[in-house]
Amino acid sequence: MGERSRLCSVWLGSETGILKGVSVSRKQAFNFCNTSHLSRDQELRALCWGDPAESELLVGSVDGTVKTFSTEKGEFTESRRCGDPEDGCFTGLAALSGSGLLTCGERGTVRVWREDSTEPVAELDAGKNVCRMRLSPVHPNKVATGGKENGLKIWDLERPEKPAFTAKNLRDDWLDLRRPHWVRDMAFIPETDKVVTCTGFHQVHVFDPSSPQRRPVLEAEYGEYPLTALSLPASGNTVVVGNTHGQIALLDLRKGLVRGCLKGLAGGVRWLQCHPSQPVVASCGLDRFLRIHDLEDRKLRHKVYLKSRLNCLLLSSRDLEDGAGETGREGVSQEVKEEEDEVWDTMEQVKEKPKRITEEEEEEEEEPQKKRKKKRKD
Repeated sequence: MGERSRLCSVWLGSETGILKGVSVSRKQAFNFCNTSHLSRDQELRALCWGDPAESELLVGSVDGTVKTFSTEKGEFTESRRCGDPEDGCFTGLAALSGSGLLTCGERGTVRVWREDSTEPVAELDAGKNVCRMRLSPVHPNKVATGGKENGLKIWDLERPEKPAFTAKNLRDDWLDLRRPHWVRDMAFIPETDKVVTCTGFHQVHVFDPSSPQRRPVLEAEYGEYPLTALSLPASGNTVVVGNTHGQIALLDLRKGLVRGCLKGLAGGVRWLQCHPSQPVVASCGLDRFLRIHDLEDRKLRHKVYLKSRLNCLLLSSRDLEDGAGETGREGVSQEVKEEEDEVWDTMEQVKEKPKRITEEEEEEEEEPQKKRKKKRKD
């Protein structure tokens, strides 16, 4: 299993609790799980790298456990309890420097864990109905949270008593009615202090904590359906957003205009991630497909069917196209052959019982035969 896991450049978590790895260059996909203990309680909701070398993968389950998966050995090496099911599903998971771990649940409890301790060393309350928690890639002490009727907050883990920045709600509409807010995802814009968010009301907002204005410095809208995920490309100045109807678009962060759309999806988008160095974006969701689009020509480069509804994904920093043929660059969707799962082999076959024919049905079948015989005699 270690050889297989080292080939994988994309990792995905499914509703069935199966960790899936995909090797785009070799056009193969693998499942890493204990098939004898599959249940809905082990549904995977969050993924992150455990170390800069990407040799360990942290996997957050619905039951509040965080498992460590070794990409070198191809197996789970550790499991620890980092929350209760009462806290809700994981909405954020991140590795801290010094073997630390940061977790957040739907009820808004953000906890900092150390490797040697079974209890959190720090804890803060981000409010109820948190939909996403993100750690700043540049400032490891900055954390952003947001959710339904829970606006964007930026926290300093060294001073968790109160948020360092709290976003102010939008101005009332033209009828002087309050406009609700529902933050679904956010990201820190590199080389700035700004944070971009997407909402359940098909809005994209950019906040600048360094300015005295606590309302968005940029407001944009896309489509008519709730936005569920976003990601920032390596080039900057744009953001990729996806909604509940499988629509993905690139928006300009300077003017708020739509630069283009990515096609091919058939279900709601649950996760988006742009590659840190290549102009590609990976998406997954309810249609059970992993798709990789090129951001320059907006064509579909790879398409993978993975048999389960997908909740989250994680890209490796290495080249996804390493060893792949030129057909991937021409936008031809590559169907990845997935190995047969042990789950399907161990399932019982359901055989249909033969239908019982009643006397009325027998009479109905005999009537047309009698009529044919009479016609022949005549």
